[in-house]
Amino acid sequence: MKKILVLCTGNSCRSQIAEGYLRHFSGDKAVIYSAGVETHGVNPKAIATMKEDGIDISSHTSNNIDEYRDIDFDYVITVCDNAKERCPYFPTNAVKFHHNFPDPAKAVGSDDEVREEFRTVRSMIKTYSENFIKDNL
Repeated sequence: MKKILVLCTGNSCRSQIAEGYLRHFSGDKAVIYSAGVETHGVNPKAIATMKEDGIDISSHTSNNIDEYRDIDFDYVITVCDNAKERCPYFPTNAVKFHHNFPDPAKAVGSDDEVREEFRTVRSMIKTYSENFIKDNL
């Protein structure tokens, strides 16, 4: 079984959404982890946005990359430039992927505008995650 790590800055939005979709699309073919170079807690708007699409991430936790140093990952996906630049070296033979998604937590505007930004980013991550699983598992 493949082991996939999704890495972001704070493990609160983008990596949590990706973890949810990668689990959904991979079924029993992979174990999915997510982490941050920092931990900011799981963003309630990310939880709500995923719930709209039928994916429950409410039990996810915000984890630090250091918690996973002993796991030999097959794939590491960074979902923001900051995480790619700050990702500490740890011994792994993982194939590394990178895609810089916008941070929906930085969206400004009315509640509806912020919700729409979360939905836009969710859609981007959903498409990326589905294609990643099709191409790599």
